[in-house]
Amino acid sequence: MQIVNLSTVDLSLAATLIAALGIISLRLRLGQTRQIFTAAVRCTVQLLIMGLILKILFAAASPGAIMIMALVMLLSAGQAVTSRMHRPLEGRWSYFLGVAAMFLSSFTITLFALLIVIDVRPWYTPQYAIPLLGMLLGNTMTGVALSMDTLTTSIFRDKAIVEGRLILGEKWRDAIQEQVRGAIRTGLTPIINSMATTGLVSLPGMMTGQILAGAAPMTAVSYQILIMFLIAGGTGFGIILAVYSTAGHLFDQRHRLRLDRLAGPD
Repeated sequence: MQIVNLSTVDLSLAATLIAALGIISLRLRLGQTRQIFTAAVRCTVQLLIMGLILKILFAAASPGAIMIMALVMLLSAGQAVTSRMHRPLEGRWSYFLGVAAMFLSSFTITLFALLIVIDVRPWYTPQYAIPLLGMLLGNTMTGVALSMDTLTTSIFRDKAIVEGRLILGEKWRDAIQEQVRGAIRTGLTPIINSMATTGLVSLPGMMTGQILAGAAPMTAVSYQILIMFLIAGGTGFGIILAVYSTAGHLFDQRHRLRLDRLAGPD
């Protein structure tokens, strides 16, 4: 099957849609025209830079270079998690706990996929390792950010209830079980909805890209099923790790709620 290469003119034609959206935003006084154009420019620049980096990585196929790239992706994801929280932990704890949760979940499951499921040789082959980690990390980041934000916000909101249960002699894990469950449910909702509608409402980007690149439909479907299961597992484990580590940081050894460890407005 012929692969159609896109020219600058083709991309410019697609960019007219962004321009039209910006003009409509301006006419409706939505106040988002600047954000639309800024996001479009950032998207273009970032993807072009990523394309150049991947070109170098594919040529080098060095495990050291892959690990450096993976580390940059992980640290950037940690920053995104912290920036989305209304009540982050004091200091850099939200960043550290978020990074740790994403590292343990996304990296472990990526290695599981590369070494056992796909069994690619060598395991650090860039065209497999980087896309897999990127998809896992991106989705896990969203789940972790939502769950951590929901947890800290709900504990602050329900502080009287939590402290009342602690006074009655409950351990901190029991006192905040409803808030923990709510945070985990919130974090899992996007990936559950995505799995439930994939193939019926939407065709995922990876599957669509493979088909456009000439892969057989059933091959693309098989890879997409694999990716969805890996993402669900990575997101779920990452959320659980992030929620419990964040919750544990909000209590001391005597099971007292420490709201002074939360940043944000009173």
